[in-house]
Amino acid sequence: MGSDLVLLRPSKRADWTATDLASVNLAGFSLWSGSPFFLCRSGWVALCGLWSCRAGRWIQRRRNCYNIAMDISAQGGGLSLSLQGKVALVTGGSRGIGAATVRLFRQAGAQVVFSYRQARVQAETLALACGGESVCRALGQELNSVEDGRALVAAAAGVFGRLDCLVINHGIWPSHDQPVARMPAQQWRTTLGVNLDSVFGLVQAGVEQMLGQPRPPDGVRGHLVLIASTAAQRGEAFHADYAASKGALVSLTKSLSSELAPEGILCNCVAPGWVRTEMSEATLGDPLAAQRALRLIPLGRAAEPKEIAGPVVFLCTPWAGFVSGEIFNVNGGAVLVG
Repeated sequence: MGSDLVLLRPSKRADWTATDLASVNLAGFSLWSGSPFFLCRSGWVALCGLWSCRAGRWIQRRRNCYNIAMDISAQGGGLSLSLQGKVALVTGGSRGIGAATVRLFRQAGAQVVFSYRQARVQAETLALACGGESVCRALGQELNSVEDGRALVAAAAGVFGRLDCLVINHGIWPSHDQPVARMPAQQWRTTLGVNLDSVFGLVQAGVEQMLGQPRPPDGVRGHLVLIASTAAQRGEAFHADYAASKGALVSLTKSLSSELAPEGILCNCVAPGWVRTEMSEATLGDPLAAQRALRLIPLGRAAEPKEIAGPVVFLCTPWAGFVSGEIFNVNGGAVLVG
């Protein structure tokens, strides 16, 4: 039995039935829920005991014809999420989710520019570990205003000469509980300045850069991925500033999708729940606070940064070429809304 992966697609969506799916021996399969696609290992595999398939061939079961849509055995037996030749900018990329995203973009073959605010040593260490300045560059940049966002895009585009993927990951979350009746106006302004005003500057300059680049044959000029939060969808008591800023990103994603998809720029949002990062350390490091937070998560734990980075990078690949305006929840089942 080979280890190559092939993507199978039925000629008609109606070919899939509950009986077919229930009868599949899932050993060696990864079923994509809600989709007519699934992956199977090459070699002979029996489904429902009535038909079989082999990599690189057309097969037939009674009247149904199944097309092996993509044979990727030439790519080393693994599913390719290649971003070779692409350039990504990740804000807040020196630590946590940002650092995991930088690493994954590099593993996918993209050149990466990422920003940091204070963690210079961590940023330079990460850039070196990801291949050095020829493929990965760290830029120090405050992100408190519209002007800061525009400045970062200009600097990043100057590093490798283009911009294909913009991941807006930076943000602040005041860890102390603050009743809205006593929230200082300065806290509100600071949170929205970092989490929203700078995002507008980044998006505005990023879109301008992408629109100025030649449109490739596949029609996709670029990808925007905004990092929101479960707080954007259900709110967060005593953190009204943070929840409001992240809720705005959800609406911004949908607005940008409607406006920019016809121009070949796909905008999506990833909304994490609790993630083990330095920002959440104060809460998750406290046994009582952690218990209160994690009991709301069906999976019973916080995510690791790489579990957020995976969906982010996926949304920038051709596999997500028909995905736009989506709020991709990555929260262990804690917020079952879209």
